[in-house]
Amino acid sequence: MDTMRDRFIATTSRLLDEDPRLAVVLAEISRDGFREAERRHPDRVINVGIREQLLIGAGGGLALTGMRPVMHTFASFLVERPFEQLKLDFGHQGVTGVLVSAGGSYDWPAGGFTHMSPGDVALLDTLDGWTVHVPGHPDEAEELLRQAVRSDDSVYVRLSAQSNAAPRPVTAGFSTVREGGDGVVVAVGPLLDDVLAATEGLDVTVLYAHTVRPFDADGLRRAVAGARPDVVLVEPYLAGTSTAAANDALTELPHRVLGLGVARRELRTYGSIEEHLAGQGLDPAGLRKRIRAFLGR
Repeated sequence: MDTMRDRFIATTSRLLDEDPRLAVVLAEISRDGFREAERRHPDRVINVGIREQLLIGAGGGLALTGMRPVMHTFASFLVERPFEQLKLDFGHQGVTGVLVSAGGSYDWPAGGFTHMSPGDVALLDTLDGWTVHVPGHPDEAEELLRQAVRSDDSVYVRLSAQSNAAPRPVTAGFSTVREGGDGVVVAVGPLLDDVLAATEGLDVTVLYAHTVRPFDADGLRRAVAGARPDVVLVEPYLAGTSTAAANDALTELPHRVLGLGVARRELRTYGSIEEHLAGQGLDPAGLRKRIRAFLGR
């Protein structure tokens, strides 16, 4: 199976052929994959070098001319390093574009903490109006990317090397994977398979989300109406990123919320993705232990 990043390159290269409004802005990362697209569209595949602030600035300039810019690099260099440019060159200027990241929270542990970005979604949460997609499979990534390019919204598509075994239908909000009465567990993107393994045999509702902003408040309320109002959020980025949104959704109902994800404590080792998942308690064994303790099961 190809990766989400492979699918992004192939899909965006085709979209460049179809949509003359589309432009791709790169900062070296994935440039080799776009060589053929760059040959066909030299004025719409732009590589700015290792200059991430310029990456966003150039994208904002293209948006001001009416183009639809897709900006791509590692998440830490796409959201964290040029955050001021996102705030000013897009938000303040009132223009929109598509951010597509690679690297996730710890997809390349050997790259060190500079290439890890567990706080990207929380940081974008401080800006107004961003849609955030966190696909769990390359098929979902392709459809969400196509939706992002067709829209006129500010969209962040967060790609990961981790993937579920099978895609889920692309829907506007949460989808129900299992139903139960002892609580609700929300699995985000590539963590669905681990959540399903962790909750095997537990009487809980499992919701799946590949779009986390806007937050599906109505979907969570519907799920909680048929179960005990205890909610566990399992997110592949900073723990607690969506707890405020869940609490706001359930403000009229006594409830409890547990946010599981990447801890603020840095794991100062390289290892593998699987070892980082275990170190963060996001593997099936770690998730099962914490979910059962929270639910009293």
